[in-house]
Amino acid sequence: MKRAQAIAPISSLQPPYSLVQREIEEGILPHAAATNVGVIVYSPMKNGLLSGKMTKERVQNLPGDDFRGRSPYFQEPRLTATLEMVEELRPMAARYGCSVGELAIGWTLRNPAVTGAIVGLRNPGQIEGVVQSANLKVEAADFQRIEDLLRKHGL
Repeated sequence: MKRAQAIAPISSLQPPYSLVQREIEEGILPHAAATNVGVIVYSPMKNGLLSGKMTKERVQNLPGDDFRGRSPYFQEPRLTATLEMVEELRPMAARYGCSVGELAIGWTLRNPAVTGAIVGLRNPGQIEGVVQSANLKVEAADFQRIEDLLRKHGL
């Protein structure tokens, strides 16, 4: 990014970012914050995996042309570890009056370098919850609990 900025200004980036795909935290997010580059992340629910609605059965029944069937995030042992973590996040999400997917979106937006998130919806009824996730006020202790769960499950 530094080399590209020497040639032309960068206004914004659009990298993937979620609880289980965090590679941008070490280099990209700090540099973007330091250089005033907007970061609009995509796939904060990791292609539905963190939505709270994904199951092993649903993954097994994905159509053959669905890219998720070939994604390492939807393969064992990562699939089981992620789904177990999602189940452990349900009580926390319920305390905040949201779904696990909305909690996952809110988690990405907690980072001050992230200016927005692109979220896919399947029906209009999901809009309100997604919008509310932008205003989710998660306590620091719960963010630490999420980090602990990620470590526990090797994610």
